[in-house]
Amino acid sequence: MNELYNACTLCPRKCHINRNLTTGVCNNTSSIKVARSALHYFEEPSISGSNGSGTIFFSGCNLKCCYCQNKEISTNNFGINISIKRLSELMLELQSKKANNINLVTPTHFVPSIIEAIKLARENGLTIPIVYNTSGYESVDTIKLLDGYVDIYLTDFKYFDNKLGEDLSKVKNYFEVASTALDEMYKQVSKNKFSSNGLMTKGIIVRCLVLPTKGNDTKKIINYLYKKYQDNIYLSIMNQYTPVTTNTSFPFLNSKVSEEEYDDIINYALDLGVKNAYIQEGDTSDESFIPPFDLEGL
Repeated sequence: MNELYNACTLCPRKCHINRNLTTGVCNNTSSIKVARSALHYFEEPSISGSNGSGTIFFSGCNLKCCYCQNKEISTNNFGINISIKRLSELMLELQSKKANNINLVTPTHFVPSIIEAIKLARENGLTIPIVYNTSGYESVDTIKLLDGYVDIYLTDFKYFDNKLGEDLSKVKNYFEVASTALDEMYKQVSKNKFSSNGLMTKGIIVRCLVLPTKGNDTKKIINYLYKKYQDNIYLSIMNQYTPVTTNTSFPFLNSKVSEEEYDDIINYALDLGVKNAYIQEGDTSDESFIPPFDLEGL
């Protein structure tokens, strides 16, 4: 599948750059680059459970979010290059540590290599679910490649208003792109399944990160998702936005989400009739929730 990097169209930006020779918009060549492989305990309860989720953080990103909490790896591209074989070994090592699943974080720009690594890992005994942890800004064709390889889609739905997407993440038509990609994800894993101890083994969780003063946009997203999918997907309504730098272009990003803002959104979801949703309690807007990118496990 290495030929898919020749004129790259893996993400909706479709940069057509030969990533076998140079870097694309994602700031990476076709060589897999990762920053961390470790158990992570701060995902949704059905993902982390008590044992933790086996997260593999990939370097680079196809979005350019000015508020990114993982800027060290997404923008600054911190990490080391590894082979497909080594990626498959990381999956097996996480399984040996009793991880509930393999959680691929920001994987879009390495999908062809990831598929080969999953094949190899399964040939060598990988049995736990694969989680595709994404910004939601995905090409349908790339999501189609993942059919049969991904068990759980853990996807963001960042913006209803495309102007917000342009301002904050430097992408056009975020809503149309994300909603079309989600349709394909739903076709693949529309039946949510759980183990006897409450861990998700198949399904979709859609994350809605509330941004300060932008609660109305989050409400529109929740309304759209619930009217379309009802309780056939899980929502994760998040209050953990953390201002990690001072933003002079968009000063509203310099504040945390207030308790009143968040409660208003939760009440809105309840009034709609949403039943399958994760919410966050207490102050989760803290840098201690951001994992250290220190090459652990590599």
